[in-house]
Amino acid sequence: MRSIWNGAISFGLVSIPIKLVNATESHSISFRQVHTEDNGRIRYRKFCELEDREVTQSEIGKGYEDADGTIVPITDEDLSHLPIPTARTIDIVAFVPADRIDPLQMEAAYYLAASGAPAAKPYTLLREALKRSNKVAIAKYALRGRERLGMLRVVGEAIAMHGLLWPDEVRAPEGVAPDADVTVRDKELDLADALMATLGEVDLEDLHDEYREALEEVIAAKAAGETPPEAPEPAKGGKVLDLMAALEKSVRAAKESRGEGAEEAEVTSLQGKKSASGAKSTTAKRSTAKKTAAKKKAEGKAAEGRAATKKAAATKSASAKSAAKKTPAKKTAAKKTAAKKTASSRRRSA
Repeated sequence: MRSIWNGAISFGLVSIPIKLVNATESHSISFRQVHTEDNGRIRYRKFCELEDREVTQSEIGKGYEDADGTIVPITDEDLSHLPIPTARTIDIVAFVPADRIDPLQMEAAYYLAASGAPAAKPYTLLREALKRSNKVAIAKYALRGRERLGMLRVVGEAIAMHGLLWPDEVRAPEGVAPDADVTVRDKELDLADALMATLGEVDLEDLHDEYREALEEVIAAKAAGETPPEAPEPAKGGKVLDLMAALEKSVRAAKESRGEGAEEAEVTSLQGKKSASGAKSTTAKRSTAKKTAAKKKAEGKAAEGRAATKKAAATKSASAKSAAKKTPAKKTAAKKTAAKKTASSRRRSA
């Protein structure tokens, strides 16, 4: 990658020679302005308004326009003598937690490449120190004629720098939020949470510029003398009258787009859930009461059956015992009768 700035990182008394290279690149398609009748290029020429003539680049310098319209000329020599210690140095001034940096301040991103073998050791030292501290470095540097603020952090095995706006360059969000007093209900938040959970996370590597791809297809078709592809019908919009219905449809659409079943995609409002839950609860209670009554009735019949069985068994047992008692008594009476007969017979014989 081609460097756009050469200098050094000042880390206390340690100086690290580095090269600044762009960390990002634009893939947007550029157009030229042309004359619609013959496709001739439209170019801008630079004229001096006092002499009314076109001037060359070598004749163009810098100037500051004062409030009254007076132009104050500023030369490159004037700029070279500015008291900026960061003219060729990225001067680290502090180390802070990354969450201290407001994303609104972030601008362009750069990679800091070690310049030459002597820079390898101090470069690695700073990189490992940043890793172990879990902090980012805040630095000042000069680029394109002005002093800037930057944030250094570790990306992979390299050190990256994000240009930062100065704090006073970030505007406060005054007058941006709605002035109306709006109340958001819990059930609306519940559906919003459901929509967020359905959409879930995404791998940023899977996202791409569909507009640029479509534009490339149009350019390729016209270059080949073909008819450009038709644009799809735009989604029908309209005023959202029912926020709950819109949220429910959004959750359904998100789930269906992920291939989930229609049953899973069906979303019930919180009020509906509560009603359904109440109905289910009432039905469940009634069902439980019926089951309990039936169970008690069955238990009662079983108890009656057991009691009858016990009574029958007891009666049978008593009868058996009574019969057992009567049998010895009969045997005894029979023995006595036989003995009497024997004795009477003996007396007659005598």
